[in-house]
Amino acid sequence: MKRRWFILTCLLTLFINACSDHTGTSRVPSIDAAVVEPAFSKMVEPVTLRVGMPIPSTLNNPVVRYIEELSNVKAVLSWEAEGLDSYNQMVEMAIASKDLPDALIVNRSQLRKLTEMDLIQDLSAVYETYASKLVKDIYASTNNTVLHDASIDGKLYGLPNVTFETDSHSLLWVRQDWLDKLHLPPPRTLTDVEQIAQSFINMDPDGDGKDNTIGLCGYRNIVYGKHPAICGFDSVFHAFGAFPKNWIKDSTGRILYGSIAPENKQALSKLADWYKRGLIDNRFALNKNTHEPIYSNKTGLFFGPWWAPYWPLGDFNSIDSSADWKAYPVPLKEDGKFVTHIAPVMNSYLVVRKGYPHPEAVVKVLNIETRLNRKQDPNNEKVKKLEDELLRGGIQLRNYFPIDHLLDFTDAIEKRYVDVESVLQGKKEPASLDVESRLVYESIVQNKAHPKSNVYNSMTALAFQTGVKALVTTPMVKVRGVFYDTTDSMSKYRDELERLENDTFLKIVMGELPVEAFDDYVKTWMDSGGGTITDEVKYAVTGK
Repeated sequence: MKRRWFILTCLLTLFINACSDHTGTSRVPSIDAAVVEPAFSKMVEPVTLRVGMPIPSTLNNPVVRYIEELSNVKAVLSWEAEGLDSYNQMVEMAIASKDLPDALIVNRSQLRKLTEMDLIQDLSAVYETYASKLVKDIYASTNNTVLHDASIDGKLYGLPNVTFETDSHSLLWVRQDWLDKLHLPPPRTLTDVEQIAQSFINMDPDGDGKDNTIGLCGYRNIVYGKHPAICGFDSVFHAFGAFPKNWIKDSTGRILYGSIAPENKQALSKLADWYKRGLIDNRFALNKNTHEPIYSNKTGLFFGPWWAPYWPLGDFNSIDSSADWKAYPVPLKEDGKFVTHIAPVMNSYLVVRKGYPHPEAVVKVLNIETRLNRKQDPNNEKVKKLEDELLRGGIQLRNYFPIDHLLDFTDAIEKRYVDVESVLQGKKEPASLDVESRLVYESIVQNKAHPKSNVYNSMTALAFQTGVKALVTTPMVKVRGVFYDTTDSMSKYRDELERLENDTFLKIVMGELPVEAFDDYVKTWMDSGGGTITDEVKYAVTGK
């Protein structure tokens, strides 16, 4: 478990410690004792801030104390949950009882509900006065669309998170050593995927003399939608022009739920054929976790995000460390373009309870946390001491934040790859890199000199030099959804419709239902509340 925590922590490190300066320099702002901007000025009197936590945590930690030292804001625990599902339930209970912490993280549906119930503050003026330049620059990197999304009737009711666009894409991860051993060409099409899966099953690529390797990994979710994860089949659907679990416009301009579009039938038919032929792991629906077949070391083929080297491939206690993995943007169109869905770069909002007398305190804490995450805190010695102390226990700064709200530039990962490659190719000097790009560069250089001798270096080199590279160097057809909000009827019908969709897709793939059952599913979906939701979405998008 300690090893698993280390791997997940490394993944968080990359997500948390993104671009320290989006202009590509590594300068850190200095502190002028005489002039402190409002964003980082201390509260005149000590202030208490009640927060809700999504995981069991303690606010008696050095990071909270450091933030209090800088801001004069003392965070205290209002309640804590046992995970995200539990957290959402507790937020709903807090809303229903009208008993909120002073600050909490909510989703879009909860933001709207809180606004309608008049339970949270308009943060427009507080944001303009107290948000740091870094926070504003991050929002500006989205053309301020995230602020518009968090606003209702022109008022800013929540401070949105901002994440990476790269997390939208699903790549095909392949055991390159197996591919080379069997003299197979790099995959480009779904036909190539079939041939590789068949070869990995029949030609003993691991060389143990046993008939025990499997083809393509899968998971019972079939598709993930906004943010693909390990062993999903989103890319297969995209190849046929289907974008399940997203609201889209079809070729005629009609707005519809992507999971009922007719193009899904082709994707489901392809997957059902693969399953019938044994090209997909026949136990995929029984796996409790997505990584199980990968940990078995009997597969060399799965769809997953660019960060797969951090997890599950980075768990060398479970994964064959001698394996040589490579990411491919598959399938490609005939013109060489990769079709992919682009998810929204925000999915949560920091809100402040109406009546809390110090909303600026919440913004100040977020400023400090964001500056820490982006490696721009000027208190270098104190921060290094904090980081060293926590890393000995396999903990990142973010794990101890009183408000866990990630803000980063949307193109941070691509930019880091481009900058590092420029240095590796001799076009720029290492000194030109920002702090986090320099860490990636050093990991790649050290891994090249001593391959796989350091887990983090190995994971980082693989993630960037094959995962991110595939995304940066491949022309894409980016399909964006038209609606990511919620409607009045969604809460009423969502659970039943999701079960219907997931069960139907799974049963068709496994051959328990014929592909023609998709048509019956569409009718049932529309008659079971989907039609009502569709009308609401159309009105929200078009006003008609």
